[in-house]
Amino acid sequence: MAVSSKEAEFLVACLCAGWCGTCREYQPGFQALAQKFPLAGFVWVDVEDEPEVADDIDVENFPTLVIQRDERVLFCGPMLPQLHLLERLIETFMAQSAEEALHYALGNAERAAWQTVANVRSRLPG
Repeated sequence: MAVSSKEAEFLVACLCAGWCGTCREYQPGFQALAQKFPLAGFVWVDVEDEPEVADDIDVENFPTLVIQRDERVLFCGPMLPQLHLLERLIETFMAQSAEEALHYALGNAERAAWQTVANVRSRLPG
């Protein structure tokens, strides 16, 4: 059974738009990855329907992904719509210890800035 996005240790959020053909093509594979990683919470966020979730994230291209471990943002940015890239990134982050993830999340100025700007989990409804 999949865990809820709010409760899952790992959160994978895809920020897209309903009008985007690339997003529509990407969504079934994204949902399939959710089945492959049942302990992670996967959310699909239409940035036009739920602008408060994307908030200050600079969404320039679709899909834009945010990956979090608890409240720590590990990745925030556009990704080529190739699911094997996302799958490998999730596997890499899941293989890290909590301490490694913390060091990674704060490891440079860009990732440190994500912690306040890109915390999607804190803005999810419910």
